[in-house]
Amino acid sequence: MIEKRSVTLSGHRTSLSLEQDFWQELQHIAKTRNCSLAALIGRIDAERLKEKKPPNLSSALRVFVLREVKSGR
Repeated sequence: MIEKRSVTLSGHRTSLSLEQDFWQELQHIAKTRNCSLAALIGRIDAERLKEKKPPNLSSALRVFVLREVKSGR
């Protein structure tokens, strides 16, 4: 099921839609890195924006989670 949440990035509110499993995994990663979910998303967003053709943020979050899971964290 898709879950929509709002986060503040660089002082601006934005809404993100992700499946619950992705939200849960992002929360787990943030916890293991001792940071907030918003801080983790902010870091992912900053890296995404460095790309020549940045993907949308929801896609970037899914790819980040996939890479983390595949790497075994």
